[in-house]
Amino acid sequence: MAARLPRPPRFDVWAALAGLVGGLLLWGSGLGLRESGDPQVLFDGGGPLLVPLALMSGCELLRRTAPRAALLTGTLALAADLTTQGSIATIVMYTDLMYAAVLYGPPTTARRLPWVTGMLSIAATLVPFAVLRVPEALLVGVVTGAVTFTPASTGLIVRNHREAADAALLRAEQTALLAEMDRTQAVTAERARMARELHDMVAGHLSAIAIHSTAALSLDDAATTRQALDVIRENSVEGLAEMRRLIGILRDDGGDTEPAAAPTLDGLGALVDGARANGLDVTLDASPGENLPAPVELAAYRIVQESLTNALKHASKGVVRVRLDRGEGALRVEVTSPYGERDTPRAPGSGAGLVGMRERTALLHGTFEAGTVADPASPGDGIWAVRASLPLTEGDLA
Repeated sequence: MAARLPRPPRFDVWAALAGLVGGLLLWGSGLGLRESGDPQVLFDGGGPLLVPLALMSGCELLRRTAPRAALLTGTLALAADLTTQGSIATIVMYTDLMYAAVLYGPPTTARRLPWVTGMLSIAATLVPFAVLRVPEALLVGVVTGAVTFTPASTGLIVRNHREAADAALLRAEQTALLAEMDRTQAVTAERARMARELHDMVAGHLSAIAIHSTAALSLDDAATTRQALDVIRENSVEGLAEMRRLIGILRDDGGDTEPAAAPTLDGLGALVDGARANGLDVTLDASPGENLPAPVELAAYRIVQESLTNALKHASKGVVRVRLDRGEGALRVEVTSPYGERDTPRAPGSGAGLVGMRERTALLHGTFEAGTVADPASPGDGIWAVRASLPLTEGDLA
């Protein structure tokens, strides 16, 4: 079964009707391009010119749906019109077919037709003049160029402008898409940063509250209960202060990417003292040096903070060792705690702490590892070790 041609656009239908009606009006008025006695006229009278006129009108219906077929058929109709008295409507519709073939046809047709019609116009100018040797012969090339080369060139110009506009629109859409992707990534990164800050700020205090509240509920001793309540109150106050600081940062419109009063390694002593107050046996050996980049100080502080929180929740009895040293262009952070079998942790955990430490290290292009290793001091026991290496050079922090 033969494939059906698509329905012509409404504009093409109106163009075909206008050309046909205009040609019929000219035919009814007896207006033609050539006299009946002209040697070129093979079919005399007004009737024969209606055949190419009707055929050309039909081709107008295909100017967009089948532009090459319409141009080929229209060329045959124009050749037939040359053997009659002729109609200006037929020629005008043919120029539109030439224009549409370049504008709506395949790229190869759009590239070749202006060259072909240009060469044809040159040939139609030179050959008649060389044969007849009269200036009037040049008009043949002028008419040929006006009917073929001019509409083809116009169609090529319009097509190039449309393609340039489409390319600009595509680039604009791609730019908007990239901007949206960048915005989404920025929002995601900011949410991750906020999550890390919130977790690192509050998790330690809440873990201490959960552990000491459990102790207060399980022990029937007034002194122990009072001591646990003191620790709970202290951690509650500190946790609320940290929360208020974070809320203040979120409400700040200054555009700073980091808190103005972000913790530094100078606060490690207070951090360790707080861990000791919560029941941990902690030793600190820190020699980080001076003039550390602010992102490195913040990351190192948060890694130590989260490691102490994990030790409070999961570590067995024993010494928790915190060690920081600087060397070979990097700050090395190591926190070790006794590791042993435990039915349940002292406080529930979600695993977000390890993820946050790993993310902080990755943002600085450093290395991070956490896991159980053998205890050199007691080969039969294990320790949980957190180790991070944070580069100090500006190139690594970019």
